[in-house]
Amino acid sequence: MKNIQQQDGVHAPVARNRMCESARKLRDTYARKPGAPFFRKTFGLWMCIDHWYENGLARDTDLDQFFMFDPPGHFALGQLGWCSSALCPAFEEKIIESCGNQEIVQDPAGRHVLYFTGRRQGFMPEYLKHPVIDFHSWQEKVKWRLNPDSSERTADLSERMGRAREAAARGLMIQQNLIGGYMYLRSLIGPEDLLFFFYDQPELIHECMRTWFELADAVIACHQRYVTLDEVYFAEDICYNHGSLISPEMMRTFLLPYYQQLVENIKQRQIDKTRHLYIQIDTDGYAVPVIEVYQGGIGMDVMSPFEVASGCDVVQIGRQYPELVMSGGIDKRILARGKEAIDAHLEYILPIMRERGGYIPTCDHGVPEEVSWENYLHYRKRCVELGG
Repeated sequence: MKNIQQQDGVHAPVARNRMCESARKLRDTYARKPGAPFFRKTFGLWMCIDHWYENGLARDTDLDQFFMFDPPGHFALGQLGWCSSALCPAFEEKIIESCGNQEIVQDPAGRHVLYFTGRRQGFMPEYLKHPVIDFHSWQEKVKWRLNPDSSERTADLSERMGRAREAAARGLMIQQNLIGGYMYLRSLIGPEDLLFFFYDQPELIHECMRTWFELADAVIACHQRYVTLDEVYFAEDICYNHGSLISPEMMRTFLLPYYQQLVENIKQRQIDKTRHLYIQIDTDGYAVPVIEVYQGGIGMDVMSPFEVASGCDVVQIGRQYPELVMSGGIDKRILARGKEAIDAHLEYILPIMRERGGYIPTCDHGVPEEVSWENYLHYRKRCVELGG
């Protein structure tokens, strides 16, 4: 039995009565406790919030309180990228060419992106060029930016780890979030060219993935000197509306060996070696075909965000995979259709998923401008009424 000094969230879990409420709720969700109140999580407001302010929502509104979100139940360690690689230094963001109401910009990931002039959010940008086209460009432009020994990566380590240990002492789940292998390769090479590289330049793919692994392993090892991890959360986006963008065999060849070694190393380094390490995969699109690949390959416990337009039905998937913790699955499009449509959608999903346990209701991606803040508030009130 661990004594109370050891129950600091690092050497042993904090006693439940010493956890903050949001930590208890999130941990109950991850434990798939049937009937437990839903964790009230925000997701996807970046696309609509400016439109809401222009249409009557007061700019000084406390959004968490107004929309009834819980405080975070986790603490994210970061430092390893998300939608693009953890380049250090990043590429210079600069305008390459102006074309009337559009402009071509080099973004921090080294991509050339077509934007509306002066506007970066609220639409799908068009990527025209990616930094890696062959071994030479990889070595010259990118690999040195993924050096795990860069002093910039640890400049504020003591401060960040102090905050992480304080969060652990309140029972918050300590989450290492990072860009997944497919998302990383796509950000370097581009989604179309990448498909050819798997066949034409497999040695370059493995070289890129070894570098991904070495950086992730080194940064996480540094974090693990201070904290015990509760979760590793991969940003993957490996699916589209009909399934996986690459085959299960390609996943097993080019991704899973590096994931497996990373997860094994993390588990071996844990300060609290009895702690269960949750593995989460985030992917848009129709995710069902990859569930068993990730479960069998790396022991995936959690998945998000289950895009409804692609065919994801969290009720059906939840029945098929009762051991899977799920987040998402609320159709963002329905929130624009009015209160009756919202009620019908939520009444189909929430009572069943609350009884099941292991579910966090959130929109399945960015909330579009067509959704009014009044409709969104109605959606949130119904989530609270149906979710405890």
